[in-house]
Amino acid sequence: MPKAPYNKPVVDSGYLIGTYYYPGWKDNEVFAVSPTPWQKIVPYPEREPSLGWYPEGEVSIAEQHLSWMKSRGIDFVAYDWYWLHDNKTYLSHALNAYLRANNQSQVKFTLLWANHGEFPKTIDNFVNMVRFWSSEYFHKQSYLQIDGRPVVIIFGMDYLNQRAIALGTTPKALISKAQEIARSFGYPGIFFVGGTNKDTRVEEGIALTAGVDAVTAYNYHWGVSKEAESYAELAAGYKAIWNAAINKSPLPYLVPMTSGWDRRPWGGSKNPKHDNCVSTPESFENHLREAKAVIDANPTKTLRIGMICCWNEFGEGSYIEPTRKWGTQYIDKVQDVFGDASAPK
Repeated sequence: MPKAPYNKPVVDSGYLIGTYYYPGWKDNEVFAVSPTPWQKIVPYPEREPSLGWYPEGEVSIAEQHLSWMKSRGIDFVAYDWYWLHDNKTYLSHALNAYLRANNQSQVKFTLLWANHGEFPKTIDNFVNMVRFWSSEYFHKQSYLQIDGRPVVIIFGMDYLNQRAIALGTTPKALISKAQEIARSFGYPGIFFVGGTNKDTRVEEGIALTAGVDAVTAYNYHWGVSKEAESYAELAAGYKAIWNAAINKSPLPYLVPMTSGWDRRPWGGSKNPKHDNCVSTPESFENHLREAKAVIDANPTKTLRIGMICCWNEFGEGSYIEPTRKWGTQYIDKVQDVFGDASAPK
C-alpha cells in the first residue's frame, strides 16, 4: 500500500503558483475536441507554439514545458483529468509524459478532475476513480500536497451536485467516501479544492456543505456586470469576484487568473464579442499584479496560492505557453510578478 511523502512544496518566492494544463494536442485521441486538434489552430498563426505543432505526450515536450515553468516561477501544474463510465482515464498522455520526465521533480503536479458531463455514472464508478487516484498518483514524490494531504481540484461543484442528485446521494457523502478511501490507502485524506463560478453563493453553498477544503475557479467569463467583451472587462470582473469571494466565503480561496478568452478555433462563443477578451503581455502583467495584491492582503485566506488559466488552452485563447508571436513574454511576466526575490519567504 503506497505511502505519501508528506512534504510541503518548496516555494522560493513565498507564493505557490499553479497553471492548468489542457491535454488536447495529440491526434486521434478518444474524447478529444478534434481528431487532428492542431489543424483547428493553424488558421490562428499567432497561437503556434514555439515548439511548433508538436506531438503531445512525448517526454521531450514535457521536459521542455517543465523547464520553462520552473525557470519562470510556476510551482505546479494541474492536469485536466478525465474519468468516464468504463473506469478508465482518457487524455492522460501529457500527464504520463510528465511522470516519465527527468525533471519532474522541479514542478509539482496535481489533478483537475474534469467532472463536467454525466460522470460518475454510478457510486462504484466514483469509488473506482478515487481508488485509482490513491494507487496511481498520490504516492508520487512530485504530487502536490497542502497540509500533508494530496490535492485534487474539482472542476465544478455545481456539476458534482448534479451528479450526486442523479445518483441519489449528496456532494458531502461523495466527498466523505473519497476521504475514507484515501485513508484506507494510508493517506491522511485529500485536500479538495472546489471549482466555482462567478456566483459567490456557490462558494457559500455547495462547496461549504460538501466539506471541501478550499475553493477556486478554472475561469470566469464575466466583467463587473455582464459577460466580458474585452480583456479589460474580463480582468475587472475577476477582480470583483476575488473581492466577493474573499469577503463572503468562509473557505480559503485560491486566486484564479487568466491570460484571456477567444474560442474561435473551437467554433466561437455564443456571444461573438466575448471572443474579444484577448490580452497582451502588458495587460496580463497588470492582471497578475492585481491578483498578487489580493494575495498579499489576504495571505491566510488565499494560502498564498494562485491558479493561472492556462498553460495551453489554445482553442479557447487562454495560454501562456511560449508561442512564435510572443516567445516567452507571458511566462516572463509570471516570473516578474511572482518570482520577485523580495517577496516574503
